[in-house]
Amino acid sequence: MPLIKILTSVKIQDKQALALELSKVCAQCTKKPEGYVQSVVEDDAVIAMGGKIADSAFVEVKGIGGLNPVVNKSLSVAICKALEEKLKINPSAVYINFTDIAGSNWGHNGSTFG
Repeated sequence: MPLIKILTSVKIQDKQALALELSKVCAQCTKKPEGYVQSVVEDDAVIAMGGKIADSAFVEVKGIGGLNPVVNKSLSVAICKALEEKLKINPSAVYINFTDIAGSNWGHNGSTFG
């Protein structure tokens, strides 16, 4: 709990490095232990944005508590910075969805968090 998932049109050479970078960003911004962060990287998708096919990304951040307007803004800045540095994706071509989920709706290790 938190989960950060990226779907991008860019073909990524080192998916593991990006997954680890996004995991660290998510843990730092949410102040949650990185041991509970899950990051998922999916690349080479066809994404149209603004009526054009171009390098872009859709990012989902889900968590149990810890997401709020201040945290979401800091996550947006950090995620966009990482994607611009690592994948050369312009921040204007990144959409991010933040979802706060009840602990009872998040399963882990044969149980739930609520």
